[in-house]
Amino acid sequence: MPELPEVEALARFLRERAVGRGVAAADVGAISALKTFSPAPSDLLGRELTGVERHGKWLDVTTGPSGADDVAPHLVFHLARAGWLRWYDEAPRTPARPGRSPLALRVRLDDGAGFDLTEAGTRKRLAVHVVRDPREVRAIATLGVEPLGPEFTVERLTALLTAKNQQVKGLLRDQSVIAGIGNAYSDEILHAARLSPFALTRSFDAERIATLHTAVLDVLTDAVAASSGKPAAELKDAKRRGMRVHARTGRPCPGWDGVPCGDTVHEVSFADSSLQYCPTCQTGGTPLADRRLSRLLR
Repeated sequence: MPELPEVEALARFLRERAVGRGVAAADVGAISALKTFSPAPSDLLGRELTGVERHGKWLDVTTGPSGADDVAPHLVFHLARAGWLRWYDEAPRTPARPGRSPLALRVRLDDGAGFDLTEAGTRKRLAVHVVRDPREVRAIATLGVEPLGPEFTVERLTALLTAKNQQVKGLLRDQSVIAGIGNAYSDEILHAARLSPFALTRSFDAERIATLHTAVLDVLTDAVAASSGKPAAELKDAKRRGMRVHARTGRPCPGWDGVPCGDTVHEVSFADSSLQYCPTCQTGGTPLADRRLSRLLR
């Protein structure tokens, strides 16, 4: 799933290539992806794209008004687990048609370029909204603090950690608490902070909170920098290459300062996801119980 660094890179990519161009076509290829009916995608036609913003893992493409009293619509979308943005310097002129294709939405611009929103697999969760205000989308209106914004201070993180006693992995992934962090970067942050994903948040002292705060900033800032300037087609591979523990089960832990710790990356599996961590770096050398594996061994 694209998370904050990749979505930020996509926002920058679209700003460079699409802002200032007019919308020549906006064709829906998957009715299930379109979550709103008014304004309609056709209301985007002829409008200039004026900006691209990011709200957590959501992308918000803004358009210009057609008159003095017009409230210009926003094209807002969430790529979910298997969605992606495919850019064309010369977009296909074939209209998107509902069917079994992975194509969810095709936007063609007045210079011939454009982009598709696509989603692989059978579990369709990609969401497209055309709205007057992005806050009309409840998932955006209820987003938590932006972790790379000035409001994400040690004091703010302390308040979030102590508000409810829960596993720190779950808190980092909760979009209503901190916006933009998902499964992959929460693994990376906890490895950088040398914290167990199951550590309870109210057990954190001031030193551990400061360490976690630094890890959030460092991991996300480095990932944004690594993604910046890359074409959309290269972002997935760049993300995979940058992971130290996530999706690296069974491989040697890279340790710190270029010195491997000598352990391997372990995994805990759930019904539809998994987390990765290093026992030596994060849990005092003790592997965490893998509940799914335990059930299989009974």
